[in-house]
This record gives sequence, structure tokens and C-alpha cells, in this order.
Amino acid sequence: MRRTCLAFGLLAPLTLALLAPASPPDPPAGRPPDEVHTFSIVAYDPDANEWGVAVASKYLAVGSAVPWAKAGVGAVATQARVNVTYGPKGLELLADGKTADETVAALTDADKGKDFRQLGVIDAKGNAATFTGEKCVAWAGGKKGANYACQGNILTGADVVDGMAKAFEDTKGPLAWRLMAALEEGEKAGGDKRGKQSAALLVAKDGAGPNGLGDRYLDFRVDDHETPVKELGRILALRLPRPEKK
Repeated sequence: MRRTCLAFGLLAPLTLALLAPASPPDPPAGRPPDEVHTFSIVAYDPDANEWGVAVASKYLAVGSAVPWAKAGVGAVATQARVNVTYGPKGLELLADGKTADETVAALTDADKGKDFRQLGVIDAKGNAATFTGEKCVAWAGGKKGANYACQGNILTGADVVDGMAKAFEDTKGPLAWRLMAALEEGEKAGGDKRGKQSAALLVAKDGAGPNGLGDRYLDFRVDDHETPVKELGRILALRLPRPEKK
């Protein structure tokens, strides 16, 4: 009995340490931070009960860092001097019933590097929040509306997020194509002022994964391409035809 208690006493501090929230460590000495400068949109379709993220950037494999989504919970886009822990931690907070605003506050308040971060969140009810740290590289900012939030950094200007927002609002049809419309308009308005390289689209819907299992409905990535947004649209059309414009 004493041996068991002793073992528990030794393990308890370790367990508590593992559970305690912490900011991510600084990059290794001599290695520059990963800067995921990009433009993105997080959104919710209340009719189809889908949550999604779309993103494009002059960054290799942007889909590996920015988009996170879970059916019935919400979606997160984490970028700029990217803190990838915002993705899973944000979904945990949303699953616990936090609103989009509360989730953004919880994530950024606990992060000593928040001034370099950018974040977009949509919750289970379609409430949206966007955050841009004071030290994000200009032009940087965001815009939100009913069931969506757009954000970007190192953009050619505010026209990028304004155009994305208008395109999402004006486009009809499946959420995936409304997200694509936002990306296409963002790129048309100038997009990432450094150029183009990658794009990604993630849509979560309960029971819409392969064979009706899981929620990963659509998960497409273009990691390195001369026209990544156009290529992403081509791939999406293989699975979900583009709606005809009326």
C-alpha cells in the first residue's frame, strides 16, 4: 500500500504539469519562426450543419498549419507567426461550450506571443470572432459577419478581406463553394502580397466522412502550385460540382 501511495505521489506532479496550459516554446536557436502569412475564412452553414475553413498563402503546405474544424463544435484558422496549438485547443474550448469570442480570449490571454498571432473562430451556433495581434505584419486585419470571419496578414490591403466577406455573403450554394468564392475574390483583390504557393479547404459535417464514418467531409490541399486557388477549385469540382451562376 505504501509503495502504491509513493508511486502516486511521484506521478501526481508530473500529471498536473502535463495538464497545465502553456505557451508554445520559442523556436530553436538560429531557426527563424514559422510565419504563415495568409488570408483565410472560417464559416458555418446552418442549413447543411457544416463548419469549414479555406485558406491561401505564399507558404509551403498552408493546409498543414492553419485549418481546423469539427462537426457540431466549430472551426479555427490559426496563422501569422502561427501557434498550431490554437487549433486543437480552440476546438476543445468550443466543445466545452465556449463562444467564439470566449475561445479567442482564452487562447490569446494565455499566449505570451499573442501580439504576433492571427486567429479566426466560428462556434457551434455560427458566432464568429477574429483576432489580429498588434505586431502582425501589415496589411493585417479581419472582418466578420453572420456565420463567418475573414482574416489575413501581409496582404496587399483591406480590399482582400472586404472582397472575401462580400463574396461569401453574395454566393449561394454549398458551404465549400462559398468558401472557395471568398478565396477567389481575396486573390483577385491582391491576396498575399508576396505571391502564391498553397491553398486548402476543410469542411466538417457529422457522418459525412468516408463510408459515413467521421466528420471529415471535404479535406483538400494544394501544397505547392503556381495557381493554388485555381487548382483547389479544380480538385473540389471533382467531388462537388460548382453551382451554376444564375
